[in-house]
Parts: sequence; C-alpha cells; structure tokens
Amino acid sequence: MDYRQIINDAINVLKEGGVILYPTDTIWGIGCDATNPEAVAKVYKIKKRSEAKSLVLLACDLDMVAKHVKQIPSIAIDLVEVNDSPMTIIYPEGQYLADNVTAEDGSVGIRIPFVDEEELEQGPVAGRMSSAMFCRELIRRFRRPLVSTSANISGEPSPESFDDIAPEVRDAVDYVVPKAIAAHCTGRASQIIKLGLDGQVEIIRA
Repeated sequence: MDYRQIINDAINVLKEGGVILYPTDTIWGIGCDATNPEAVAKVYKIKKRSEAKSLVLLACDLDMVAKHVKQIPSIAIDLVEVNDSPMTIIYPEGQYLADNVTAEDGSVGIRIPFVDEEELEQGPVAGRMSSAMFCRELIRRFRRPLVSTSANISGEPSPESFDDIAPEVRDAVDYVVPKAIAAHCTGRASQIIKLGLDGQVEIIRA
C-alpha cells in the first residue's frame, strides 16, 4: 500500500478545506484542518452536532501542542512522556485555532496519537504502518492539528470499526482513507484529563 500517496491525497483535501474520514489510535474519526473554521463547521454539520460542544484535536508532537495552546502546565509534559495508552489532555487555553473547536471557556482537548516505542524506533516495517503512526505522519506533513471526532451522527454509538460507520457519514466526507490502514485501531475512546495552570488535575474519562 502506498502510504505516501494516501497521505498526499488526504493533505490535498485538507488544504482545500475538505473533511476526511480516517482511523486514529483509538477509533475511526471525522477530521479537518483545526485552524479552518469553515472546515470545522462542515464537521459539525456532518455529525448534526451543536457547535456549543467542543472537538478533540490531534497533534503530532508536543512542539505542535505548544504552538496551539497559550501555556502548557508542567504536569502535561510528564503525562505525555510516561503515557502508555491513548490520552487526551484538555489544556486551559488554545490559540491559533478555529474558534469553533474550543470550549466556551477557551480550553481545548488535544491528543498525540499513541505509538508504541518499538514502532517509533523502527518506523513502518515491510510496508505496514499502524493507524496511530499514519495519523502522526499525516499531521506532521500537514503541519497543523487535525480535528478528530468520532465518525458517527451525534447521539449514536461510536463506530468500533470501519464497517460500523453509517453510509450517511461515509458519503458526506470529501476523502476516505482506505480501511486497510486501520491496523491497531483499538475501537475504544481515549482517556481524558483536564489540567489547570495551578496544578489542578481532573479525570474526565478514565
């Protein structure tokens, strides 16, 4: 499978303000350029979801996170470094993002797709790449965070696999990443931790 071509195709759609359907380190998600408010509005429309509800973003590394939040609580760095499973961190205040991806209080949830140490060291082996590594590489090359929200209509169950995604959702996006890339997509949501600047830690979802 030509991962480079798939990533290039996805990036071309994202640059044009389009919406993609893609596997993450957790579940299949609907994504777009998190800095483009018109693209983000399309995601809300596809999901039939109120814009009052914020969206989770994916970043390729802590440097990208640092660019898009005003201040990283020191504990966040420790959490990311010792983390051994998918974890979304809600930071106190985002910046350089579309207004409609942040919560009413300005906070923003961002996750770095979890890739195990062996794959990070070896990279793709024999032409195979996990969905988490695919996400990281896509975001790294796009050079902006991506929206990552479950590929379902709001209120309906989140899809555990590509085959669980409703045709209505598949047909509404501008590009669908081939489902063969979904290796190691767990089908389970990430844990969510909300951090404050004064050391506050709140576990939203374990």
